[in-house]
Amino acid sequence: MSDMRERIQSAADTIRAKLGEAELAIVLGSGLGDHVQAMTDAACLPYAEIPGMPVSTAPGHAGKWWRGTIGGKRVFMLQGRFHLYEGISQEELVIPVRVMKLLGVRTLILTNAAGCANPEWKAGTLMMLTDYINFSGRNPLIGPNMDEFGPRFPDMSEAYSQRLRGIARETADRLGIGLREGVYMLFNGPTYESPAEVRMARLLGADAVGMSTVPETIAAHHCGIEVLGISCLTNMAAGLQKQPLSHEEVQETAARVSGSFRRLLNGIVEAV
Repeated sequence: MSDMRERIQSAADTIRAKLGEAELAIVLGSGLGDHVQAMTDAACLPYAEIPGMPVSTAPGHAGKWWRGTIGGKRVFMLQGRFHLYEGISQEELVIPVRVMKLLGVRTLILTNAAGCANPEWKAGTLMMLTDYINFSGRNPLIGPNMDEFGPRFPDMSEAYSQRLRGIARETADRLGIGLREGVYMLFNGPTYESPAEVRMARLLGADAVGMSTVPETIAAHHCGIEVLGISCLTNMAAGLQKQPLSHEEVQETAARVSGSFRRLLNGIVEAV
């Protein structure tokens, strides 16, 4: 545990020295990394140059920590995240979240590309997360508690902030952007979910399925960071479409809706 504390502190010290601090952070999911272009006065550090940080290996995740300005606010953008299927532990996966806490972040917007499990919706839908189901069988808080970040037994009744969800809802309405609301279910990956698993997810109340976001949500809520989650539903989940699933489809759909996604994110940042 002391080694992990040292990794988190070392990463925070390096980022502070090179980029400074920020009040708000956004994690950019698969196919959404181009949103860094929304910032002015932007500068970045590759994860490989940050001591203590894992390195992204998933396609579409550039692995860069950015700092810039949107709407007069200092913002971090993480161009790429980590996943369980990359072979790292959940404790390592959430290092960036705990680094954010040390760098002054109070608000975190988590984005992802996810499969649409709701048969009444369609690919390209933007969905605000109202809750999650952790089907990974793991939790980033397992092990000795880091008391300096949060309590041993954090309450998760409001993992996704009601206040931020209200801001997102009002922003989407004002901009004329369709924004669904639903539950996200985490699977380990890297395989896409089977049709039977998607049917199970629907029975459990999930509207979207994916391979990220939940560990970061847990770690951020644990350390007192207010969280908003937004999924780009880039494909219909297995069993809801005839063609096989592919990462290319995920990236293509994300690119197609990127204009609306960017406008929504910028509007939310300015309104927070």
